[in-house]
Amino acid sequence: MGNQTPQPKDWILDIAAYVPGKAGSDDGKKLIKLSANENPLGCSPDATDAMKAAAASVDRYPDGGSNALRAAIGAKYGLDPARIICGTGSDDVLQLVANAFTGPGDEVIYVRYGFAVYEIAAKRYGGTPVVADDSDYGTDVDAILAKVTDRTKLIYLANPNNPTGTLIGAAEVQRLHDALPGSVLLVLDGAYAEYLESDEDDGALELAKTASNVLITRTFSKIHGLAAERIGWGYASAAIIDAMNRIRQPFNVTTAGQEAALAALADDDFIKNSRDHNRLWRDWMTSEIEALGNHGLRVIPSHTNFLLVLFEGALSAEAANNALMDKGYVVRWLPGQGLVNGLRITIGTKEENRGFMDALRGILEAAN
Repeated sequence: MGNQTPQPKDWILDIAAYVPGKAGSDDGKKLIKLSANENPLGCSPDATDAMKAAAASVDRYPDGGSNALRAAIGAKYGLDPARIICGTGSDDVLQLVANAFTGPGDEVIYVRYGFAVYEIAAKRYGGTPVVADDSDYGTDVDAILAKVTDRTKLIYLANPNNPTGTLIGAAEVQRLHDALPGSVLLVLDGAYAEYLESDEDDGALELAKTASNVLITRTFSKIHGLAAERIGWGYASAAIIDAMNRIRQPFNVTTAGQEAALAALADDDFIKNSRDHNRLWRDWMTSEIEALGNHGLRVIPSHTNFLLVLFEGALSAEAANNALMDKGYVVRWLPGQGLVNGLRITIGTKEENRGFMDALRGILEAAN
């Protein structure tokens, strides 16, 4: 008995821990960070002021129900606040739904090249991850439906998708939902939804208003620029939200986070400026990289604040990643998600984008 030690559940040891993108080089050199899909414009000044003001109440627990924030989200999007849940980033909401609705023997479907957290959430509670084939790095509804069995409990779908930037339209989302048994919970992860144009709406919010088996998630980490505060939210039927609230940490969103999110949500000018900046420079970066196609580079059309660039020529993505780091730029190489030949590049400031392109051209010229 003396040699025995506590052992984790078998499925826990099968999980590959999430590895965030680097913020600096191994030797401590400061790098320009284009690896985490953060907002290059920062956050709303109103949100910064709100966080400073919240510092006066650090000795008190936050509102455990995030009531003011849920009311503001409901008012902005035409949703019932009672059916909104807030979390420590949308990652928290994605984990909560897996905890509440899956267990050993249950199957959880997500698309190939889907968000890395989906596999972790599936395995964390003993579920079985099921990967649906992609369609040229995008979501294939028929491939998802082909994987559905009587053991399927949950489907995760990021739309737009991370790390590919691809999008399926409202008709395809509706077709997917219509073909699912009512017992299967469809989770539509809209972390990048605020970057979409008005004619690109995938209908997720409207679907969640009436469907009993749909959960949508959103985050304040992306267009709102509050990544450090970790604030996300979800919307679903009352029964789904009730189950998730039963296991939610009681004070999971800080006072500063709630106040910052309230201010960010109300700053429409900042949101518009962020979307406009992203559209301008995403298009510019896409055009500049596509002009380098003779070097074997290919850009996957993006609906987000990042680009997935495939290296299909002599220069590998790994070599490009290392060379970019040497030149002071950190991007996201994702071999763990099967993207050995791809780099995910966040849209930065004007100066960062131009500097990055100069660095990339120099690397390609040196490699040839």
